[in-house]
Amino acid sequence: MMSVVSYDVSTTDVAGKRRLRKVAKECVNYGQRVQNSVFEVDVNYSTFLKLKDKLENIIDHDKDSLRIYYLGNNWKKRVEHIGAKATYDPEGALII
Repeated sequence: MMSVVSYDVSTTDVAGKRRLRKVAKECVNYGQRVQNSVFEVDVNYSTFLKLKDKLENIIDHDKDSLRIYYLGNNWKKRVEHIGAKATYDPEGALII
C-alpha cells in the first residue's frame, strides 16, 4: 500500500527540533524521502499502522501537523513527477 506522509513540525524551541529529527528518522526507516518533509511509504497495512502510531506519539498535536495520503496499490496512475531529481521505482530492484 503506497502512502504519502508529510509533516510540519514547529522548530521554535529545542524540543521541536528534537521532534523534527525523530519524525524524519522514523519516516526514513519506512519510506523514501521525495521532498524535505514528504515521504513515499510503500509497506503493508500493519506496518503502516505501526509507523502512524510512532509518528502520532512523537508530534506535539498542538504545534505540529502530520498529513497522510493513501494512494493504495494502484498508485502508479495517481503519481506524476515533473522537474528535478530523478524519480525512483519503489517496487524495483534494491541494490545495496
